[in-house]
Amino acid sequence: MKHRVVALVTPPQEMYPATCASAVFGYMGPDIPQFYDFRLCAERPGPIVTTMGADIVVDNGLEAMAEADTILIGSWCSGPDISAELGDAVLAAHARGARIVAILGGIYVPASLGLLDGRRAAVHWELTGELARLYPRVHADATVLYVDHGDVATAGASATTVDLCLNQVRRDHGAALAMRIGRHISAAPHREGGQRQYPTLPTTGPVPDSLAPLLDWIIANLDSPLTLKDMATWSGMSPRTLSRHFSEQLGVSPGRWLLDRRIAGTRALLEETDLPVETIAQRVGLSSAVNLRRRFHNALNTTPGAYRRSFRRPPQAG
Repeated sequence: MKHRVVALVTPPQEMYPATCASAVFGYMGPDIPQFYDFRLCAERPGPIVTTMGADIVVDNGLEAMAEADTILIGSWCSGPDISAELGDAVLAAHARGARIVAILGGIYVPASLGLLDGRRAAVHWELTGELARLYPRVHADATVLYVDHGDVATAGASATTVDLCLNQVRRDHGAALAMRIGRHISAAPHREGGQRQYPTLPTTGPVPDSLAPLLDWIIANLDSPLTLKDMATWSGMSPRTLSRHFSEQLGVSPGRWLLDRRIAGTRALLEETDLPVETIAQRVGLSSAVNLRRRFHNALNTTPGAYRRSFRRPPQAG
């Protein structure tokens, strides 16, 4: 049975979170396995006003949540005003094991229901003050892209919807499928939830250059033993300046970002190939099977062999 994803929409609905979720969880042709069923629901089915200036028609009411495995709430415009019917539907779904994914203003729903009490949540910087006032038990973090607790996940900005949804795929079916879907929709390389929502910009002087060209070059040369000096030389910066840009724009060091990419590549090769660990280590630039196993265990608390047994997919026929 497919994993059922239900996205709650409410007027005036910003379509970006809904369309991003549909792009990740919807049908993408015969070449990508379809493990998800995606649909919309509304408290009052029928025409829903959107910020695009055109209505959408939603056929499903809150009863769709009773069968949902994931409930996604994006661009909620009603603040803390949650109807009893909606609250009951979300709490019942959460109690039976459905995960709740809240984007931007959608955080008001799980926060008002107590699902984030005592927990960290990714919040848009414009909402931190009100969230702190209304829900002091929620540890609102306006610096990170998303926070995923498994049963409840939050993203602070609409532009993070793809990142968080792909992270859900990664949890369910492994890194390889998430990477394939990401390539299909031309998403940026996987971004960890702890990366910054936005770079720290100077109050005077020029805005820092984007790191995107360097990140693309790193991924293209992942099998090489790249060093901070190599990256700095390619980008035309000093190692110290490059490290500062990584910290300001991504919230991590160059070495941390590079290792995350190597681990992501390892996961994909373990899932999609029968290559020995030594060969995989060479392909992702981790030099040896011993080094790969140590790094892999530190990152995921499991071994490459155990991970492969859990996520290896048999080749598709024909």
